[in-house]
Amino acid sequence: MLAKVVHRASAVFISIFVLIHLLNHVWGVLGAEDHINMMNNLRVYYRNSVAEMLLLASVVIQMISGIKLCVLNKTQTKTSSEKLQQWTGLYLLFFLVIHVSAVLGARLLFHLDTNYYFGVAGINTFPLNLFFIPYYTLAIISFFGHIATIHSKKIKQNIFGLTPAEQSTIILILGGCLTVIIFYGLTNHFHGVEIPKEYNVLIGK
Repeated sequence: MLAKVVHRASAVFISIFVLIHLLNHVWGVLGAEDHINMMNNLRVYYRNSVAEMLLLASVVIQMISGIKLCVLNKTQTKTSSEKLQQWTGLYLLFFLVIHVSAVLGARLLFHLDTNYYFGVAGINTFPLNLFFIPYYTLAIISFFGHIATIHSKKIKQNIFGLTPAEQSTIILILGGCLTVIIFYGLTNHFHGVEIPKEYNVLIGK
């Protein structure tokens, strides 16, 4: 029971951060400069020792509690929704561990500003984009898929005439639409982004 409470509390904290992060990426449709300016404004709130320690602690908690819950529920019969919740959760855990490690490595080892160009370097470089485009796409879809399955499980009443299942479907569709919009911005409207020389270390140049 305690594991579930801790798991949910840390998940809420991470979800708030992820939603802010996704909003920043949507803003990238306006261009690299606008994306960076918005990120700098948002960093006032999350780029500090307290917020970063809470985020790191939440990721560690998710890793430990998530694996523990999977093991505990291993023998239980699961519905399709519960299986989707589990697999999207596991992928999000994988993504968070890799992504947070990459950000910290870029900052501490290469002294890079992990801004717009850090995020788009792999997406706009062939053949690295063959990995990074599915990698980020699955992360966004898994995030909204995870929320959709939890929503379907917790919400029992209709909203605006929509059943919980229909509401969850809308959440998934929203995730898909946001994915396209985000990639539209992170690829300079699908024309590609010129990567500054200081970020070449990320793409093997």
